Amino acid sequence: QVHLVESGGGLVQAGGSLRLSCAASGSIFRIITQGWYRQTPGTERELVATITGGATRSYADSVKGRFTLSRDSAENTVVLQMNTLEPEDTAVYYCNARIYYNQYSWGEYWGQGTQVTVSS
Repeated sequence: QVHLVESGGGLVQAGGSLRLSCAASGSIFRIITQGWYRQTPGTERELVATITGGATRSYADSVKGRFTLSRDSAENTVVLQMNTLEPEDTAVYYCNARIYYNQYSWGEYWGQGTQVTVSS
């Protein structure tokens, strides 16, 4: 079993910064990807940023230049540093990971979600 524990989020004024952290624990053989998605009411969950086991990062166009995803491989933790936040960034942010839990089998896992609210 794999668990994703999120921390961070909250309320900030436009132009401010927030930091989200996600720690993976449990039966982890190898992490394929780990990162963040977000969702607003009535919309589909969308990719914000992910990083592969080989440290290749992907960002949504809307956050490029403002958000930075970093990883602590030893702790199986990723941190999303969000700067110059905009009201449009308001959403529930979910940690996501695709993880091999043994040599042959992998699964996709989600955190419980954390609210980010940016006031104008």
